[in-house]
Amino acid sequence: MMMIITAFSLMISCSGDDKDIKISDTLTSTEYEQLPLRVGERPKTTYRIPHYQLNLDLVTEVHEEMIRRIYNISGIEEQPSMIRSWQGLSLEDNIEIVNPQALIGDRELGHVHDDGSLHIYLEPSRAIEAIDSGWAVSHPFAVEGREDWEGYVMLYTPQSIEELNVVFQLIVDAFNYVTGQQVKATDIY
Repeated sequence: MMMIITAFSLMISCSGDDKDIKISDTLTSTEYEQLPLRVGERPKTTYRIPHYQLNLDLVTEVHEEMIRRIYNISGIEEQPSMIRSWQGLSLEDNIEIVNPQALIGDRELGHVHDDGSLHIYLEPSRAIEAIDSGWAVSHPFAVEGREDWEGYVMLYTPQSIEELNVVFQLIVDAFNYVTGQQVKATDIY
């Protein structure tokens, strides 16, 4: 089942004179595969900073495949995260950014923790779906309602290739949200 999320943006520019008001509409449409429900209990996480997962270890083969897929997304390169010593997912300089508020710092799309979980921005309604279906948890700053943190989640460590397929789809969704591209996860693996 496909969900279509449509966002309208109304931009108004005023120079102080009513006849100089300019209005432009932009329409973006993103189709998402509906997420399956994640099986099993949610991993425990901290509810403060640093925000991390407490009781789920990575599965080496699954983790290695996740990393391989992430860096096979054209436009993502490995850089140290600006947060701690995590493995960063940075956008290459030639990649256009359409939602800069959904980046960690300058060009960091997200970062992978040592346990295989990762922080990333999703389009806010997709983040809600990821949380509701058991694949993610809101970052504490998003829970607090801090400005520009809406949609910032931690994706749980995938434990199987089937779980990785869902987690990777969400990573690609985040990439598409930030860049405005329409990359398909299945084209990468």
